[in-house]
Amino acid sequence: MNTLMTRLGIALLIVGISGSAAFADQDHNPRKKHNRQAQVDRRANREEAKNDAAAAQGKITNAQKNKLNQQDQDIKQQAAAEKAANGGHLTRDEQRQLNKEENGVNRERNRMERRDAAKGSAPSTGTTNPSAPSAPAAPAAPAPAPASSN
Repeated sequence: MNTLMTRLGIALLIVGISGSAAFADQDHNPRKKHNRQAQVDRRANREEAKNDAAAAQGKITNAQKNKLNQQDQDIKQQAAAEKAANGGHLTRDEQRQLNKEENGVNRERNRMERRDAAKGSAPSTGTTNPSAPSAPAAPAAPAPAPASSN
């Protein structure tokens, strides 16, 4: 009987320790809890940086850049509203929807870049691209023949 009680006590102790270890592994870090919100914000910030770079390189106009950046801001505001409505976090489905919307903004920027490149009407920002090939120089005029003394 004594060994049975000892074995039962050891078994309960093991279960208790493993249960507390499982509890410790749960996500209780507030920074990690909201990683979906952080991912959506990082993505929108990256897209805004791409929009700014495309405008700086003359691939899209400043008006197009502003339109795309406003769409990115709207997505971040939508994420914040959904987070507030769900007790401080985004659901996986909400994150997927927001990423789909960001994909749309990304596709729209790419279409703008291709359309402007196809038209050949990409706006000039006054900066030159040092990696772009320059036009070949005009051939030099032939040197005049020396005057003969006859």
